[in-house]
Formats: sequence, structure tokens, C-alpha cells
Amino acid sequence: MKSIWLTIVAGFVTGMGNGSVFTCAFLLAVGRGPFNEAGLWFMDPYDPRTFQGTADWIMFTFGIAFVMILGYALKQHAIIEGLQEE
Repeated sequence: MKSIWLTIVAGFVTGMGNGSVFTCAFLLAVGRGPFNEAGLWFMDPYDPRTFQGTADWIMFTFGIAFVMILGYALKQHAIIEGLQEE
């Protein structure tokens, strides 16, 4: 796969964009109830027990998933087009 950085960047940006939409729906559904802290200071935005941390980890998860999906799709496309051996 010659375009590894393009795959990582495009997959992560697309995945985090879609993850932000899911995050918005998720946080609207659960409200502020289970979160004691907003998570806006120091390393709190990366703590999944905070409001912002939950949002960030959902987006990271979607980003990683889309990188794997895009990498697999590009590999299969290359095999179908005869550009790469399986």
C-alpha cells in the first residue's frame, strides 16, 4: 500500500467527523446525567469518565475504525484491479 499516510489521514478525519455526529446524538440522549465533570482542564478531555472525554474517545474510536475500513477497502480495490497480489 503506497498511500499509507493518505489512508491514515483521510480515514481518521472522516471517522472523527462521523464520530462527532454520533457523539452529539449520544450526548443528547444521555444528557449530562452520568458525567460529574465537564472535562475541560489539563488531561481531563482524554478521561472517558468526563463529558468531553467521552466525546473525544468516541471520535477516536470512529477514526481508528475508519482507517482500518479504508485500508481494507483500498487493498481489495488494488487486488480487483490487478495492481497487487493477495
